[in-house]
Amino acid sequence: MSSLQPIATVFGGTGFIGRQIVRQLAQRGYIVKVATRMPERAYFLRPCGTVGQVVPFACRPNDPQSLAAAVAGSDVVINTIGILYERGRQTFHAAHVEIPAAIAAACTRASVKYFVHFSALGVERSAAKYARSKIAGEKAILQYFPNATILRPSLVFGEDDNFFNRFARLAQWLPGLPLIGGGFTKFQPVYVGDLATAAMAALKPRCQGQIYELGGPEILDFKKIFERIFEFTGQRLLFPLPFGLALVQAWFLNLLPEPLLTPDQVELLKTDNIVNYQALSFKDLGIQPTALGVILPRYMESYRPGGRFGALRTADGAADA
Repeated sequence: MSSLQPIATVFGGTGFIGRQIVRQLAQRGYIVKVATRMPERAYFLRPCGTVGQVVPFACRPNDPQSLAAAVAGSDVVINTIGILYERGRQTFHAAHVEIPAAIAAACTRASVKYFVHFSALGVERSAAKYARSKIAGEKAILQYFPNATILRPSLVFGEDDNFFNRFARLAQWLPGLPLIGGGFTKFQPVYVGDLATAAMAALKPRCQGQIYELGGPEILDFKKIFERIFEFTGQRLLFPLPFGLALVQAWFLNLLPEPLLTPDQVELLKTDNIVNYQALSFKDLGIQPTALGVILPRYMESYRPGGRFGALRTADGAADA
């Protein structure tokens, strides 16, 4: 490969959003360093580029020298690191404030041209600990790297998502699904592929120092989202669950190794997750976001009763016996 190829470092590159970004960077000719504590976990990404183009790179985010090596020589650094619940040393403050701030500082010392950071939509309006840590992380980043571009996505969907897939699985064995707080919380589901495209579009001088709120073309409340899932699972029962009762259940569910619900997530659901009409958005990046209905059937069909081909029909429209 040519030594003139641009170099990008991606933190969180093995995750749901990060892997899409790695693919798009490789398609655009970047040499991509996937910074991770365990490089072997990033080996599956190497086929995204030509031989030697996607490089799993050992990095300890709490070690300044390790961070310096990860961003050294990079033109672009993108951070997608984030957690949904806390466990031990893996706290919101560590993942959303300390690590991004350390990356931003390393980028400044290395004279990185573009730094793109993924935050979350609606966090400036929520009292949840997750939200407060996200806002604190944004502020810390801008303190060290004022030209950082911040992307705030709404609920993210895609083939490997942990939201629609999880609730579709639950719908297959639970008699009904709960509508926390009555199911009135609004979301603007955004396709993961569009987020990767947005990260690429943000690599322009005019995008530096800007915050973009990224939501899809539809605004749906929790009830409508569950109804979309039920189109595939066949489930139909929904029951209202007041925030108070949801909080009690969350305290117990939070004890699971991978909790279905945490008290902090209950607090998050008290705030709508939609784009502010005054904010910069996909439109300002020149992107038309993809509708939920275009992508969801591609991976939700497998949840139909009887499997993907359970509703197979004959040419005259009658269901096969």
